[in-house]
Amino acid sequence: MKAININGQIKIYNELPSTWGNIMGGFNLLSDNELKNYGFYDVVIPDYDSRIQNIGDLYFDSASETFTKDISDKTWTQTLEELKQEQINFFKVNTSLKLALTDWYIIRNQETGEAIPSDITSARQALRDQVYTVETQINALATKKSVMSYNFPNLD
Repeated sequence: MKAININGQIKIYNELPSTWGNIMGGFNLLSDNELKNYGFYDVVIPDYDSRIQNIGDLYFDSASETFTKDISDKTWTQTLEELKQEQINFFKVNTSLKLALTDWYIIRNQETGEAIPSDITSARQALRDQVYTVETQINALATKKSVMSYNFPNLD
């Protein structure tokens, strides 16, 4: 990916045009050094974690001769305890959606007395155990950054 600054506006090209300026075909085949002569430079977006970092606007970094973005740490207005509770609630809601897929077994059992298959009761208990584990792990975290970057287990 390349970009160029045209009158203060950065334009990004996923694919370079074949024609540019006085070059009528083959512009997209020029070497990186030749493209720099026309103001086209690589776009380098740093890796970042959107859960805990913000990414800034694209700008030209003359030191590295690339267009790039700065990364900064997020700040949160909520307290550490409030963030913990938000994360725990998020996981509980997702777990309840997963449990809802097998709720009909429970309802059928209550209405008709038909047995709930053991694999269903085991899977449901495993989900509830997972909620307890996640809640314990999140509550043990000591920083907002660690709470917000917590990697939830897969519910599949």
